[in-house]
Amino acid sequence: MKNFIQEYMVSSQYFAPRGKERLMFLGEQIAHRHLNYSDRLIGVVGDAGAGKSSLIKGMFPGLQLSNDDDIVSPRKIMQVRSSLMEVEDATTFHIDIRFQMAFTQMYEIVDYVNSLLERKRRVVIEHFNLLYPVLGKNANIIVGIGEEIIVARPSVFGPQPQSIYQIVHESLRYRKMAHSAEDVTTDVLHEVFDIKEEEYFFSDVRNGFVLKFLKKPNVDLERLAILIDERIAQHLNISYYDEDHIMLGDKIMGCDGPRFHVGNTSEIENFSLVREFIYDPTTKAYCLVGLVDRHTKNLENRNTHYFLTRECFNEKDKYI
Repeated sequence: MKNFIQEYMVSSQYFAPRGKERLMFLGEQIAHRHLNYSDRLIGVVGDAGAGKSSLIKGMFPGLQLSNDDDIVSPRKIMQVRSSLMEVEDATTFHIDIRFQMAFTQMYEIVDYVNSLLERKRRVVIEHFNLLYPVLGKNANIIVGIGEEIIVARPSVFGPQPQSIYQIVHESLRYRKMAHSAEDVTTDVLHEVFDIKEEEYFFSDVRNGFVLKFLKKPNVDLERLAILIDERIAQHLNISYYDEDHIMLGDKIMGCDGPRFHVGNTSEIENFSLVREFIYDPTTKAYCLVGLVDRHTKNLENRNTHYFLTRECFNEKDKYI
């Protein structure tokens, strides 16, 4: 029997965590909560480097991606033009439209997707917003990833893939700025205040980052803020080093999300450090909060859906 409860869902929203492991774990949770066994067409939208591949691997464990970062298989590249003999053995297929368009024509991709759907196979499509106008049908589930992860179940009234893409495209820059500022902050904490990595853990807030301490650290937040601003003003390059490290200037430092950064600290805009530790009674932790939009008031309502829109504020930093 069809699950009619799904028809009441418009969208759900999650923070997009840094790091492959956290993204894959969240992908697994999203699949458990939102994926129906009868869903055949899964659309994924977002920019390059947003973490789409890691999220897909979490949602569909064991699925071989056609554009895997580690293994580029000619057979997967040309799957659109190959015979459908393998369809009888596989249940889920993956296509990256932007990647696939470099090798095949769009009409071939459309025919291939339709042939899979006719055989009741599941198709996971990255950059689904590029395929939708010519495919002529919306996905059963659309997952967009930027600063946030949006999971939508479209109806005849939408949302359309491009609408979700526009939201996550615009918000991704905040995620990259926040993660970059977070690494600058932890570097200063380690170097100047002798704070160890095991003393804190990471959490999330809109347009910013949160470091949580189970014991309130002895840190002068005014001095910390000045040092962070000085470090950002040095225009340090930030680059991927390996899966566990980045280069910050000429320094190698640990990072569990090495691909989610701006290219230079000069690209971190409007950074501000909240000048107090905020106690979280749920986790019994003291929160150090950094933001990349300077709206430091009304923190208790920070995660409201429209909080990040500039139109929500007037010159006095109050709601309009």
